[in-house]
Amino acid sequence: MLELDDVHTYYGLSHILFGVSLQVAQGEVVCLLGRNGAGKSTTMKSIIGLAPPKRGTIRFQGKVISGLKPHVIARQGIGFVPDDRRVFADLSVRENLEISERKALGYNFWDQKKIFDFFPALQEIASRKASYLSGGEQQMLTIARALLTNPKLLLLDEPMEGLAPQVVKTLEQQIQTLGDQGMTVLLTEQNCQIALSLSQRIYIIDNGMIRYQGTVDELQADDEVKRKYLLL
Repeated sequence: MLELDDVHTYYGLSHILFGVSLQVAQGEVVCLLGRNGAGKSTTMKSIIGLAPPKRGTIRFQGKVISGLKPHVIARQGIGFVPDDRRVFADLSVRENLEISERKALGYNFWDQKKIFDFFPALQEIASRKASYLSGGEQQMLTIARALLTNPKLLLLDEPMEGLAPQVVKTLEQQIQTLGDQGMTVLLTEQNCQIALSLSQRIYIIDNGMIRYQGTVDELQADDEVKRKYLLL
């Protein structure tokens, strides 16, 4: 479903990604692991078009999307949950959801009722302005907005970062549910144990380069890789 081939991304003159290549098959949950500053978020922004690669190719469902504008890429069927959430602070939860909802040709699984079933806490605060939400509530809202675009691929950039343990547990369960329902997911995550519990395959990025790829079981058995790149 998603393929990055030899992607090089820059911020100004700073070379951030060095030949990143990875693949995500339909129905897979794949995690990109790495330390802070390793290039995880830049990889996500390269896919969605916020940091277009200068070299290399990104394909979604066989079509080249590298070089397209972010809104055009999103309309291809990619939902993006950024690490800084970016809710519309002056709008209520319900209004945030309403302006995000998009019908997708042949795939309209998500609507507001389904979202409230998935995140019951959001229904209880539907009339509250997003600026008054906790970090966990904002993260639920951000994921809900992405789901309401009825994506075929969901990009989750550090969804657990800075959240209370109980909220992390809730989000972990819900992301697991998405995977069980067949949603294709690429996520970045600092918490390795959560990442390993959610994913089928793992990529490790370090200094802007993919250093390792394999299944969860293969990574669990490779103590040297875990120690070198994940400090485990």
